[in-house]
Amino acid sequence: MSEINVPRNGLVVLVGVSGSGKSTFAARHFLPTEVVSSDFCRGLVADDENEQSATGDAFDVLHYIVGTRLRRGLLTVVDATSVQPKDRAQLVRLAKDHDVLVDAIVLDVPEPVAHERNATRPDRDFGPHVVRRQRRELRRGLGGLRREGFRRVHVLHGVDEIDAVSIRREAPWNDRSDLRGPFDIVGDVHGCASELRSLLTELGYEISYADGAAVSAAHPEGRTAVFVGDLVDRGPDTPGVLRLVMGMVADGTALCVSGNHEAKLVRALRGAKVKVAHGLAESLDQLAATEEGFRKSALDFMDSLIAHYVLDEGRLVVAHAGLKEAYHGRTSGRVRSFALYGDTTGETDAYGLPVRYPWAEDYRGKAMVVYGHTPVPTAEWVNNTICLDTGVVFGGSLTALRYPERELVSVPAEQQWYEPVRPLLPEETRDGFALRITDVMPPEGGAMWLATEHAGKVKIPEENAAAALEVMSRFAVDPRWLIYLPPTMSPAKTSSVDGFLEHPEKAFEEYAEWGVTRVVCEEKHMGSRAIAVLARSAEVAARRFGVTDGSTGAIYTRTGRSFFDDTDNLVAGLREAAEPLFDSLATDWVALDCELLPWSAKAGGLIRDQYASAAAAGLSSLPAASALLEQAAARGQEVGDLLTRIQDREADLRRYRAAYGSYVRPADAPVTVAPFQILAAEGRALALTESHEWHLAELAKLEGDLITPTRHRFVDLASADQRAEAVRWWLDLTAEGGEGMVVKPAHLPERAMQPGLKVRGREYLRIIYGPDYTGSLDLFRNRPLGRKRHLAEREHGLGLEALTTFVDNGPLWKVHQSVFALLALESEPVDPRL
Repeated sequence: MSEINVPRNGLVVLVGVSGSGKSTFAARHFLPTEVVSSDFCRGLVADDENEQSATGDAFDVLHYIVGTRLRRGLLTVVDATSVQPKDRAQLVRLAKDHDVLVDAIVLDVPEPVAHERNATRPDRDFGPHVVRRQRRELRRGLGGLRREGFRRVHVLHGVDEIDAVSIRREAPWNDRSDLRGPFDIVGDVHGCASELRSLLTELGYEISYADGAAVSAAHPEGRTAVFVGDLVDRGPDTPGVLRLVMGMVADGTALCVSGNHEAKLVRALRGAKVKVAHGLAESLDQLAATEEGFRKSALDFMDSLIAHYVLDEGRLVVAHAGLKEAYHGRTSGRVRSFALYGDTTGETDAYGLPVRYPWAEDYRGKAMVVYGHTPVPTAEWVNNTICLDTGVVFGGSLTALRYPERELVSVPAEQQWYEPVRPLLPEETRDGFALRITDVMPPEGGAMWLATEHAGKVKIPEENAAAALEVMSRFAVDPRWLIYLPPTMSPAKTSSVDGFLEHPEKAFEEYAEWGVTRVVCEEKHMGSRAIAVLARSAEVAARRFGVTDGSTGAIYTRTGRSFFDDTDNLVAGLREAAEPLFDSLATDWVALDCELLPWSAKAGGLIRDQYASAAAAGLSSLPAASALLEQAAARGQEVGDLLTRIQDREADLRRYRAAYGSYVRPADAPVTVAPFQILAAEGRALALTESHEWHLAELAKLEGDLITPTRHRFVDLASADQRAEAVRWWLDLTAEGGEGMVVKPAHLPERAMQPGLKVRGREYLRIIYGPDYTGSLDLFRNRPLGRKRHLAEREHGLGLEALTTFVDNGPLWKVHQSVFALLALESEPVDPRL
């Protein structure tokens, strides 16, 4: 059995006459969704797969589908005769437009076989002359197929050879996403062999020598070096650099991409006419002094280098001059050109050097892109990209990036080896604090898709984004403190326990079904959700948050608004209370998820205008109505049922007033804060990495009048006694006027699930569903939770995305993409009572 390799993310064109078995071949070797058939497209546009007059429209549809799939990086197989060069040319052009490889598989069957097969199909009523013509056209173009732009042309002769073949999907050479690292990515070396050895030593590599020359290096912890290209030219020892890097690559301890200087040196060594400038003469002279065998090995090595690598499951891309997201993992001449030379305008600057578009300023990709090519004084992050060419050959330094640690390591140049044409100046880059309207607003009439690690792809409709933008621009606190917004939370499934809409047992049952063995039940404070971001000093606020007005933090609502006109004293008190966290976490800033108490401190207007007014109106009218009905009953009128309903409504209304009244405090009552989770600290997204048990233990260190502890208890879900005790605790909490509790996994979950389930008390729910809701429990038990839960999961993921982006020193605009998206989702049509 022979094997055919096809591009895993590219285009495969099946070529053969009618009756050659293309559809059967496609069905045998590819998924139905991967195959785009001209017959199927003809049926789409004409309701008849054999309607030849619809062929033009059918191929318009086919080309659209093929182009869309290739844009999305999906293997696509075209099932059409494709015997004419003009038909194949359009498909080859589609592949090139989307920077993917294209292969042709030719099914060459004898003409009688095709006739026999067509005769068995009533829809193939054309005469044998059609097949004869198609076969003639195929034969005429067979020899020139490769010149048409196909990477490979696989010709299968006869039925037996077609039936015996197998298909293997081949990853592009640049796809090494299976390599997870850790990596040490090294910037442009430019012949500075001594500095390279120093840097590798600083990184912890052990260098191997032969006859006094460095020939390889390996890291004792198995780290892999990745070179961004431009190993050669300008410096004092290009052969020494090549010998060391070639040995590391051969030994599997390094990867290397091509730089533009390697590409030019290869052309020069092969005898091409090139301009000897920019340090090429030094390389040619140094290599001429080496043995011929080494020169040949060096030439073969440089010629074999590819333009970019995709590593760590797509999280990391290394290319000499950088690479925009649309080109990641793609294969074409323009992708290679971008990776080697950058995105040039065709113009030159005052120094005669190419003017390049600042692609990194507009980069929005998920993958980190590490590159070199354009020397800069220091390596700095621009969005999620970084340039490591710090001009060692010009007297600067040689820099490496430790990945995934994001740690920079540099060694200084031993001297200036080459005079730069242009002085080393920092590239003009976008201010990471500057948010552009296009970062958070989709085009008019459309939607924005935000690709995230923790929430997947999130769709933000235009109207939702507009609402979020208005809130943020008009009402939010200083946006530099807005590194997180909290998600909504779903209640547990509706309870069937008599008299209760929500009950802890339902939360326990759900988490047990999701594989959780132990949960924590946290007191649900009846306050206002608050996020506190605290810097230990004004200097820390300026350095880490860019806030230079002397403030040291902010405490804001779940929509990013300030709680009060002046929160300086509150922030100062909370910062003082958080001192134990600064010490135990070895951090100079911290973000906390809290409740601000009492509820009436923030919700006084809501209580007065909505809840109290309803209670006052009812309790001023219902007693009078009861009195009149009692008088009527005394006169013998049949009003007993109505009187009972009125009296029941009055009793429910009094319970309703007592429910919200238990959360009302005097206007001068002190404000307190109840923290229940440490969201993040320097270098750590603790909401993602630590269990709730850890969070509560750390927060127990906080003391003072400003802090209200979050009472809690842990429950082994396999223990009926512990579950029953937790239910009793919940009943006691709610009987005392508490809102209820939140049930969360005590350990870090191993699969996606609701991050928490709220279980609210019977009396508290009167505030939510109305004073007399207990009389309609059967109706409320049918409440749908699906949309609420989907929203809670997405918002939770977006919150984590914002935190991790900030912790990883991502630009503030990228943090705000997730923050804005979360706020935009709050406009989703979900029952607010949930």
